[in-house]
Amino acid sequence: MALFGLFRRKPHERQGFELYGAAVRAARHPLFFARYGVADTLDGRFDLIGLQVALLIRRLHRDPDPRGAALAQAVFDAMFADMDFNLREMGVGDMSIAKRVKNMWEAFHGRARAYEAPLEARDEAALAAALARNVWRGAVAEDAPAPRALAALAMATDDALAGQGLDALLRGQVTFPAPRDMP
Repeated sequence: MALFGLFRRKPHERQGFELYGAAVRAARHPLFFARYGVADTLDGRFDLIGLQVALLIRRLHRDPDPRGAALAQAVFDAMFADMDFNLREMGVGDMSIAKRVKNMWEAFHGRARAYEAPLEARDEAALAAALARNVWRGAVAEDAPAPRALAALAMATDDALAGQGLDALLRGQVTFPAPRDMP
């Protein structure tokens, strides 16, 4: 019987990948790159995906149902399985994959923590400052239109995700608001 346990799927694995896929699609919206000026690079894409996933995980962890935390873990696992896969596809050697994934995990964790307090306090200016530091690497002022617009979108996404029931999320269904064009 123990051998069969090796082939058993993790709880919520499929739903975790579906929710993660929706977060990736939301992060790849063309306006982020064309109008917000996010670099369409590995780093720029990682930061946008990380923001969407952090917001989704935040929603799931806030659910009083313990399945929310389990689903959050499944989303996290899906994200880093995808990062590992993509690094391998890009030709990164096996010997450095673990280190690169660890660095990505640390970056994701640091960003999620930096966004948590402003989200909790509903402080859009502080969130814009954190986003300017991370997404634009300080090359754009925190009070510039793009960080402010992304902070407003993050707040709207946080609200939208809070309004989505756990039953739908457990089926792998989630809706992310689209970014608005900037003047």
